[in-house]
Formats: sequence, C-alpha cells, structure tokens
Amino acid sequence: MQYANPLVTLVCCLVITGCSPDDPATPSTTTSATPDVSWPMHGLNAGEARYSELTDINQESVSELAVAWSYELGSTRGVETTPIIIDGVMYATAPWSVVHAIDAATGKGLWQFDPDVPRQWGRWACCDVVNRGVALWQDRLVFGTLDGRLIALDKQTGRKLWEVQTTPRDKAYTITGAPRIANDKVIIGNGGAEYGVRGYVTAYDVKTGAQLWRFYTVPGDPSKPQEHPDLDIAVPTWTGEWWNAGGGGTAWDSMAFDPELNLIYIGVGNGSPWSRYERSPGGGDNLFLSSIIALDIETGRLRWYYQTTPGDNWDYTATQHILLTDLTINGEVRKVLLQAPKNGFLYTIDRVSGELLSATHYVNLNWASHVDIESGRPVELEDANYSEKLKKVMPGPTGGHNWQPMSYSQNTQLLYLPAHDTGLWYKNDDEFDYDPRTWNLGLKLDDEFETSSEADPPVFRGHLIAWDPIERKPRWQKRFTGHWNGGLLSTAGGLVFQGTADGHFTAYRDSDGEQLWQVSSTSGFFAPPVTYRSDGEQYIAIAAGIGGGGMFAPVEGAMINDYHNEGRIIAFKIGGKATMPVSKKRDMTLPELPQIPAGEDRIAQGKTLYNTYCIWCHGGGAVSSMLYPDLRYLSQEKHAIFKEIVIDGAFLGSGMPKFDDVMNAEDALAVQAFVLEQSVLLRQGLIPETR
Repeated sequence: MQYANPLVTLVCCLVITGCSPDDPATPSTTTSATPDVSWPMHGLNAGEARYSELTDINQESVSELAVAWSYELGSTRGVETTPIIIDGVMYATAPWSVVHAIDAATGKGLWQFDPDVPRQWGRWACCDVVNRGVALWQDRLVFGTLDGRLIALDKQTGRKLWEVQTTPRDKAYTITGAPRIANDKVIIGNGGAEYGVRGYVTAYDVKTGAQLWRFYTVPGDPSKPQEHPDLDIAVPTWTGEWWNAGGGGTAWDSMAFDPELNLIYIGVGNGSPWSRYERSPGGGDNLFLSSIIALDIETGRLRWYYQTTPGDNWDYTATQHILLTDLTINGEVRKVLLQAPKNGFLYTIDRVSGELLSATHYVNLNWASHVDIESGRPVELEDANYSEKLKKVMPGPTGGHNWQPMSYSQNTQLLYLPAHDTGLWYKNDDEFDYDPRTWNLGLKLDDEFETSSEADPPVFRGHLIAWDPIERKPRWQKRFTGHWNGGLLSTAGGLVFQGTADGHFTAYRDSDGEQLWQVSSTSGFFAPPVTYRSDGEQYIAIAAGIGGGGMFAPVEGAMINDYHNEGRIIAFKIGGKATMPVSKKRDMTLPELPQIPAGEDRIAQGKTLYNTYCIWCHGGGAVSSMLYPDLRYLSQEKHAIFKEIVIDGAFLGSGMPKFDDVMNAEDALAVQAFVLEQSVLLRQGLIPETR
C-alpha cells in the first residue's frame, strides 16, 4: 500500500500550524495603532489548518457581530472561493474564473479581471463553473481558469503578467481548484475524470510561468515509455485498455505543503469510468487513483503514497481537504496529515513516512467494514459489489465529506469537519462505451435504477462534527436538514464558524458546540469563512451562492429552492451597520404549456437524451438544483425557441451550452417533450415542486 524512500529520516522542528515569515500572524505594514492581520494562503498557512489566532471576535463579543459590508459578484452559479486578504485588499474568485479585488474594510470594488472563459466550456465542468480562489506571491496573484489556463496578475492593477495553457484544448479538462505556491513554484492540478481524461499535477515557475515538472497520477499506454519512473509501480495495478478513456485520477482540489520536509501533498481523484468492472476488468488497485501522494517540491518525484480506496468503484475521490498538524500519539509527537475523503473513513497518516496511524469511519457506510491497519487496506463488503446486481451503497458519490474545508483548532485540539450521510444506487453498465462528449460512469441509469431509488431512497443529511483525532470519535456534532453545507473556520476566540445551504451563518462555541450567534440570508452558503484584521477591526467574511456536485441530490431547505442564487461576499464585524442583502424571490407560477406532438416513444427518447446530456446540470426529472430556471417552469416564449437554445446556442453567452454535435432538431423536440411531460406531472401533483 505504501511506497517510501528509506532515506526519509528528517526530523522536523516546525509546527505546521504555527507561524512562519509568511504566516498570517505576521502583521503587514499599516498606519493603524492595531496592526493588520492577513489571510495570505488558501488554508491560512501552509498546513491548511484554517485556525486563526485573532481574538477580538470571541465568545463574549460575537453576539454583537453584524454585517459590515457586502459585495455583489454578479453571478448565479456556485461560489466556492476562499478569499485571500493582504495589505487591506481582498482577492476573491467568482464563477467562470472571474477575479475580484475588493477593499477589505469597506467592500468597495477595486478592479475585476475576466479571463473570458468560453461559455461552451461549462458543458465539460463536472460540477458547476466554480473556482476556489487565487494564490499570492509578492506582487502577483495566480489562479486557474475553467478552460485549463494558469494566469498571473499584478495584484495592484489586475494587469495580466503571464498566461500558460496547462491542459490540452481538445480534451475536456477543467480547473476549479486554487493553486498553491511553494518555493517559488505554482502547483496546479485539474478536473475532468468523468469525461475521460488522464490526471496530472504540474509545477510552474511563479515568475515566468515556465513548466518545471509534471507528475501523472495514472499510467498511460504500457506499450509506450511512461513519463516518469514512479509510474512503473502503477502499471501492473491496471488491466484492460484503460488509457483509451484516460483513466481519470484528476487532482482537482486538495494540496498542503510541509516546508521542512519539502513535500507537497496532493489528493488524487476517481477513475474514468467510475465502474472498475469496465475501467480495469481484470481487477487491480489502479494506482494512484483515490490516493494521497507526497511529492518532492523541487523534482516532482514520488516520496510516498497511501491509497484510501484501492480499485475505486464508487467515485470515492481523495481530493478532499488535507490538513497538517502535530499530534501526540502513544506518548510520541507525530507529524501527521489528516484527511476525511469521500469514502467515509477519517485517516491519520504520518506525513514523513506515509505510515497509516488510524482510520475510523465518521459517517454511515456499508461498502467496507473497517480498514486493516497492518495492510492499510479497507475490508470491502459484498453489499457494495454492483457488478451483477443493483446495490445501494453509502456513501454515494457526493461522499461523506466533499471539497468543503475542515479546520483544526489549536485551542481545543479538535478537528471540525463538514460531513454528510449520502448514498446512491449503483449498477454496472455491461454495454458501456466510452463517449468523450458526456459523463462516463460505467453505471446503468435506467428505469430499474429510478424505481429502486424511489422504493428505498438514500438519506441525505448534513453534519458538523467536532472530531477528537486522538480518541478517534466525535466530541460533539450538529445535524442539519440539508446535506450540502459550507466549509469551516476556527479561531482562538473560542469559536467555530460555518454557513449552511439554508442561508444560516452560525458561530458555535468550540468546546461543546453551543450556538452563540446566527444570521439568516436569502443566499445559501457552502464556501468556507475567513477572518482578518483591517484598519484595526477584525472581520469574518464568507462567500454566498451555492451549486456544485452535491446539488445533483435533493438539498432540503436550501435557499436556492425559493430565491435566485445571487453570488456575493458578506463581511461581518463587531457593531457592523450595513444591512443583509436580499435576493430576488423566485416566481414559481406555472406558465401555460405549448402544444407539441408527443407520443410515448418520443417522450422516452427525450428522457434518454436528457439523462445523457442534460441531467448533470438540470437535475433528474428536469427538477433543477444546480441551475435555474427550473425547466418545468419554462415560459411559452422559451419553449418557442427550444431548438435554438439547445442546438444553436441562443443562450450560450449566459452559460447554456449548445449540443449540435450530439443532437439534431428532432432530438431537441424529444427532449422538449420529456420536459413538458414533467411539467404536466408537476401540475397533477405527481412529482414534488422542488428537490
């Protein structure tokens, strides 16, 4: 399971969650009597702990927290950004990879940079057109774009300094994650496994954009030389002709850096297709899918790996937040990394050697009984084998935890985890044929799938868990109505902050979870909060506007069900005087339906096409969750130009892609017939109004 360099015996003295010359606890130059405190890195520091030493907002003063300012992002899609704050300026990203510079004390916009991502590219974004933020180095900001570019901007003016295309333009690659900068190198991965790409991470020179090294996360065609020798141990773990569908393994989010060990830790994603029975029919672990890999920051060579889900079969990515800290285990201080990937187990791993120290389930699961500590392997259960029979597996592809960041408090030594119970019905598609124009799951999404799901639907429920990593159990937890909620922030003020999809932003006492403060918004939250001090005052800021992959499942109580999904940044301070912005209420009036010829065969054809190309954004049964307007509420005017929208790209500028390469006018008419049938069923009360 593990591959380690025997020369790795370095003893580190730096506590990753402590201060360094570039740490946010280091004050920036300011004329204020109280020095400014920045949020200069994605996870606040290199160890990604998201724990702030600021105490002006604390358990006693938090009740006075109120809106200081808000800033409209001009978006209606998911907002996942972690803002970076330095020298009194906030830098945040919006959907379509747009960068905003904002005065951190007043909320005044300073400049914007729009990289002009082609709106057609949204068709190849697995889970919304999101972006998780920028990275900062001296006078420049670096960020990735949805269409695979890496761009450096002057932080003062927003002027472009350099740009490099990190992915092939003829493949369905995307970038949604925030880059990391370490040792003057920008590290970036990519997404696109559902569309059949081959994952990799790349290091670029932060000054020039020149490529320095690249690490492929899955092997290529074994009849050809592999790009680097680390792949030699991966090739024997694959069977069949996986390279024809790319193999997957995209590293689309998590990274953390240990400056003493000089290691960058990368989380690797799922396979392409999801089903291992189709991806690697002869079996095998399929390295380095669903793994944590430790790479030498200078060379990009593999130091060690740990695979959380060998032969991943359920979309159990290990791209979830990686957090570095030190823990005293059995009387010995160990330098560890913590991760709670999708598969439902929370891992403590020695970050020097890659040794597995513990693995404990943190949500309900039925795919494995436990993880064997000696071998490091999960013990799979037959109930999760869907090769021949439909099976309900927990967690589902949304995972027990997704991209939303955790936080580790030095105040309590607790890990705060945004978790959820989810599931999915899986059945292998024996007739699977790779198609780069749509999702490639290797699963059979047919009437049997839908009927079984309705008869025994998976539960979707969210949690905030305060996890004791030594005792390996929850210290306290909160349960939510909906499952798709925000990332976390903990502070030395004794507080834990989280936003939720139902529009609540809440502060809890870190020791026992007692709610100390809460505000309500007509926008849902699933981005992580940040905190900083500007002009002598501490602020808590969070981005609003939900979307992303978790919206494929019902999100009960989500504000997006009732209000337009208006993206914005909202900042709070003690005694804030601004008002909470209000989103526009949705008009849920059912329009008059047009009359088009629609027999059972045409509706069935439309359903098949819809489930192939439309479901990923517009939701099952045309009941939208990620995107609006809900197709069942389309006006007669839009129905009149349905073909022009779907085939000709009439709304391409607003993000609705065209499908002229996979559908013709008759196909569009069939999809329209299916959508109209769903609207009729809604009128008859046979399907729910919202998901």
